[in-house]
Amino acid sequence: MPEILPFRYLFGPGPGNAYPEVMAALSHPVIGHLDPAFIDRLDRVSAGLRRVWGTANARTWPVSATGSGGMEAALVNMVSDGDVAVIAVNGMFGDRMCEIARRCGAEVVRVDHAWGQPVDVDRVLSAHPHPKVIAAVHAETSTGVRSDIAALGAGKGDALLLVDAVTSIGGLELRADDWGIDIGYAGTQKCLGVPPGLSPFTVSDRAFERRVQDPRSWYFDIGLLGGYVGAAEGHTRTYHHTAPVTMVAGLEAGLDRILAEGLENVWARHEAAGAALRDGLEAMGLELFAAEGHRLPSLTTVKVPDGVTSARVRRHLLERFGIEIGAGVGEFASTVWRIGLMGPNASPAAVTLVLGALEEAIAASRG
Repeated sequence: MPEILPFRYLFGPGPGNAYPEVMAALSHPVIGHLDPAFIDRLDRVSAGLRRVWGTANARTWPVSATGSGGMEAALVNMVSDGDVAVIAVNGMFGDRMCEIARRCGAEVVRVDHAWGQPVDVDRVLSAHPHPKVIAAVHAETSTGVRSDIAALGAGKGDALLLVDAVTSIGGLELRADDWGIDIGYAGTQKCLGVPPGLSPFTVSDRAFERRVQDPRSWYFDIGLLGGYVGAAEGHTRTYHHTAPVTMVAGLEAGLDRILAEGLENVWARHEAAGAALRDGLEAMGLELFAAEGHRLPSLTTVKVPDGVTSARVRRHLLERFGIEIGAGVGEFASTVWRIGLMGPNASPAAVTLVLGALEEAIAASRG
């Protein structure tokens, strides 16, 4: 019999803990991916995703992949040989977009920023006179920074705006249509309160018309996917792949939970939890990493204090309290902690738990 793994409080950069309604839905019977009952569910999920994306795009659906798969799907369908892609890089995931775009044959124009800083909109918009794509991360998971996507959309001109919303969707204001987002991808495992495995995805008509007609990826070809999900209606669908039917059931439950609470109420709950965590960390004498005024509510980055070993603190939290927090990334791997309060963990109880446990773990590390 498989070993039952221990319960963890997932207060890292993701995945987070799932809503109980989601875990219950994951035990629903498995049905076929072309069963009319599943097609109805897929349509309901696509409608729910339109609401959390803030879009009327017909082509909005859960891609059968994690957020990184969504990133690849977005880029492989938008850029090919010689296409100019201006990509804002203020953390690991902007850097990863550059690498995928390069592999697609694009002419990549990087606009680098110091980690911990938001995207400089003017620098990005002036980086090239006629790019096909401008790409940026809304909520940079590696640094805990939010950037102004609305300003990028307002100044994009003829370019297509491609946005990573993995750590923002469901926990931070997101208005794809109002902000001019043409193609966006996200993940289920953070503020949506659903386990990892699907990438909420949206494509405007404008982006679909300008897509790569024969992309390097067959699996992620949105022209082929459109006959199965997104643009199709009713029960007549063309077979493309075997969808993860159980994960879609979980996503439906997560969306229902969020929309029943009220999307703006959920944003406010994440904002309140993030603010309380930041206040508590500063009251402990710790220094925050992300630029003030641009800090994510769902993911807080804090500097490891002098004389403290990051790995020792994280091990203490895991072994004594069952709490997971994240290390930093790259050059900040041992000097920054990433603390996520996402989905059901965006709560006063979670704030109190993580602050108290962290204070003890720091004291033990110094002892």
